[in-house]
Amino acid sequence: MDTIEAMRVFVNVARHTSFTQGAKQSNLSTKLASKYVRQLESRLDAQLFYRTTRSVTLTETGRAYYERCLPMLEQFDELEDLIQHRQKELSGSIRLTASTGFGSKELIEPLLAFQKQHKEVRVELLLSDSHIAVVEKGVDIAIRFGKLQDSNLIARKLKDMRVVFFASPDYLSLNGRPSHPRELIHHNCLLFRSSNDSKNWHFNIDGQIVSYPVSGTFNTDSPRAITNMSIGALGIGIGPYYAVEHHVKSGELELLFEDMEVEPMGLYVVYPENRHLTARVRALVDHLVSWFKK
Repeated sequence: MDTIEAMRVFVNVARHTSFTQGAKQSNLSTKLASKYVRQLESRLDAQLFYRTTRSVTLTETGRAYYERCLPMLEQFDELEDLIQHRQKELSGSIRLTASTGFGSKELIEPLLAFQKQHKEVRVELLLSDSHIAVVEKGVDIAIRFGKLQDSNLIARKLKDMRVVFFASPDYLSLNGRPSHPRELIHHNCLLFRSSNDSKNWHFNIDGQIVSYPVSGTFNTDSPRAITNMSIGALGIGIGPYYAVEHHVKSGELELLFEDMEVEPMGLYVVYPENRHLTARVRALVDHLVSWFKK
């Protein structure tokens, strides 16, 4: 048994709390992944997982082993990357997470360019409109909007992103076009749940940041969902400009309060401060920073 390979399988199963998903991450069958873990447990003479028909969870010993496996595998990857870097060829896997809308649209072109340049690098893109725990899930880098709340992450800025307000022509025709944010109290506002203060929208009025309470019949953590509901004339939406740019240009949506927008929020690529970046991860971070600066 290849101990390093078995450790990788064990870590993947632990991350996903699933032999099926862990095996998929390891490019193995579930049966073979289970065999690797059993052999590892036999070699260590210790039980690493509690197994039931519905769940897989780490034992106390398994948790301790998992925490020690991560830095060892990172050091092993770093050693391989050092050799690969000297040979000018990057390989291996990168786990990257981003929001669904941004990751499936704005992130694809730079990732495509990166993978065409580094054909041996495998990228696993995890899309979620909820923040994925970077360290706990073994994510190498994440794309995040706004101020970072996790002080254990290092951030490099990619670009600024406008936060805009919008509605469809049909909604405005039926309900009127608000000329001032105070009028939002009379409108159905589509709430972005991932915001720190989703029930108060903020505006720059005469150089001062002023908040106005809003309410509505729909809330979600997906900018794309808010965009589509707005196109359907349900209400007034808020979200990053990238999510609505195409629909604004096509006339499906109209921007509101453009002269009252607050400062753009930052878009960042982040990674754990205590993790030494492998050559392939560092290369992707540098590539993204360079790409979005253009």
